[in-house]
Amino acid sequence: MIASAVLVVLALGGCSLIMPGNATDGARTIALLLPESKTARYEAYDRPFFEAKVAELCPECDVIYANADQDPAKQQQQAESAFAQGISVLVLDPVDSSAAVTIVATAQSYKVPVISYDRLIGSPELAFWISFDNEKVGALQGKALVERLADQGLSAGNIVMINGSATDNNSRLFKRGAHNVIDGSAFTVVEEFDTPDWSPDKAQEWMASQVTQYGDSLVGVYAANDATAGGAIAALKAGGVSPLPPVTGQDAELTAIQRIVSGDQYMTIYKDFKREAEIAATHAVALLDGEQLIGQSPETDGIPTTLLTPVIVTIDNIMETVVADGLYTVEQICTEEYADACVAAGIQ
Repeated sequence: MIASAVLVVLALGGCSLIMPGNATDGARTIALLLPESKTARYEAYDRPFFEAKVAELCPECDVIYANADQDPAKQQQQAESAFAQGISVLVLDPVDSSAAVTIVATAQSYKVPVISYDRLIGSPELAFWISFDNEKVGALQGKALVERLADQGLSAGNIVMINGSATDNNSRLFKRGAHNVIDGSAFTVVEEFDTPDWSPDKAQEWMASQVTQYGDSLVGVYAANDATAGGAIAALKAGGVSPLPPVTGQDAELTAIQRIVSGDQYMTIYKDFKREAEIAATHAVALLDGEQLIGQSPETDGIPTTLLTPVIVTIDNIMETVVADGLYTVEQICTEEYADACVAAGIQ
């Protein structure tokens, strides 16, 4: 019977262990290790979608789960605990893409194949990588921001960039994609910030300093994801900036969709987490059965790869994207606070 792992943290001498619900047969046990919980997607979507798909494909399989809370040392401990429990496949979304190389090396010593989930681990010894076209994500964000500014009749102005964590390989790709667009535009990036741990609080604190320095001269804000966008918007409002400049985002979090409805955030990037998680689960079960994995995209340094397509979401296509795909219902989006704005936007 499938066992969706219960995470038990034992604080003994700085160590933490993950414990499965009732995993007994390591030969049919998959570990899913995710990096953090400040971004809503991991606990709300990735984990449940992954576990449900494994249960569908392999009812006798066990899944053990842990979240590292943005701590690479904790993730290392969680991986070691998983290996000690005799897992046969590891699905790993790394806190630190470079530090996770050590986890992959340990997995090799246990003959445990590793699927790199969402963020690419800097190791050639991977069985598979499933993610999105992350450089395209950044390019779409940059394109949406530049086009929005042009639509507002602006031909020049200052932009600040709030990037993701420097330890996340995806952040580098988002940044590169965004710069490829913004640097070729008429707008100027005057300051940028790599947000430690993707922390909304740190993004807000940094954005507050930019409001003090640049004030109303800021015409746009590139925020790498919705959590940092939320921090940036809070700082802009606290600093009395009005009207708010266009702010980008990513992950299509419910609160971000509501900010888009209310006009506080311009756009986000919708990524089909369900499909990503289900592909990872399908491939993990295939590895249990000794199958050869084949990606749908060109290989990455010899690693079979599937990169899914990200989609821009603005107020104009909420119904056709996150609602049509069942990510959210109109009722979830259009709470009392947003009811009038939803009607005005045709979201009903």
